[in-house]
Amino acid sequence: MTTIARFEDLEAWQKARVLARDLYVLSGTGDFARDRILRDQMRRAAVSVLSNIAEGFERRGNAELVQFLSVARGSVGELRAQLFVASDCGYLDSTQFAKLYAMAEEISAKLGALIAYLRRSGMKGVKFKV
Repeated sequence: MTTIARFEDLEAWQKARVLARDLYVLSGTGDFARDRILRDQMRRAAVSVLSNIAEGFERRGNAELVQFLSVARGSVGELRAQLFVASDCGYLDSTQFAKLYAMAEEISAKLGALIAYLRRSGMKGVKFKV
């Protein structure tokens, strides 16, 4: 088991950071970069994922962490839906779409598992073992 003492230790946060970076790179070129509304909304959703994980963790309460992890998971769902729009508009090729979508699904699954674990654990703080 690993002790989680900082939000940066959470694998879901680490993967969300990579997803946000990759999305920023891909959305910064070509027609995607010129579609400011979709580009900015997708970037906000991606940043929301890692931001909500961090904010929930820093509040130092289990119930609040679960709440913010749930918000982060919702943002991942929002981003997955927006990936379809970006793909349908031709901003992402099938390989780029598949990579980003798989990353988003993995983050969602990790957040869901962490939420379930925290709800079962009955812990009151956020320093925990996984």
